[in-house]
Amino acid sequence: MLHRLFLLALICLGTLGPAAAAERYEERATHDPDGIGKFYLGREIAQVMGPGGIPWLERDEREFEEKPSVVIDALQLKAGDTVADLGAGSGYYSFRLAPVVGPTGKVLAIDIEERMLGVIRDRVARQEIRNVETVRSTASDPNLAAGSVDLVLMVDVYHELAFPYEMMRGVVTALKPGGRVALVEYRQEDPNVAIKAVHKMSERQIIREMQAVGLKHQRTVGSLPLQHLVIFTKP
Repeated sequence: MLHRLFLLALICLGTLGPAAAAERYEERATHDPDGIGKFYLGREIAQVMGPGGIPWLERDEREFEEKPSVVIDALQLKAGDTVADLGAGSGYYSFRLAPVVGPTGKVLAIDIEERMLGVIRDRVARQEIRNVETVRSTASDPNLAAGSVDLVLMVDVYHELAFPYEMMRGVVTALKPGGRVALVEYRQEDPNVAIKAVHKMSERQIIREMQAVGLKHQRTVGSLPLQHLVIFTKP
């Protein structure tokens, strides 16, 4: 019994090799049709929104449904900060973050989908924005230099990551000492949030999954209409 518990602890801490890493995930034939049938720490991973979802990402209603200005204020960013917008999509948040970090700061708009990055690059060129850069990630690697970012923001993205453990290990490596991770996710606890079940997360589950990669829960902002904003720090 003790031996089995020791092995489970090693798996959670990420100290075992690739074979053990595969044991973090469970495949189930019976699952939510909006999920991919792959489970991590008891949670089914959701299907990814592709470029066809750009109208949804850029809809006018986001201003009052999600209160992006409240999110950005709560991040307490400083001029000169480097922020990674992981899963940037069409750049909805990236372009709102750019004036906050200012000309001495930088926003890294990260996405796995090249067509999304193309949309961002077109706007950067058209509006001559100097402090937004695009980065193409993989499904398991944010493709960021070690110790290079002050904050990683993920807005309605984390629940779709195909390899959440591996991606977040890469995120932790990319953070500067004391760097932060901020997740915005639709509240699973609230039945009035009319979003498909696999596209919502509970605060408890978010904290559990971030603790699995060594992040420390700093605070949760509960003032958004539909979502949690949960902030973590790198010890």
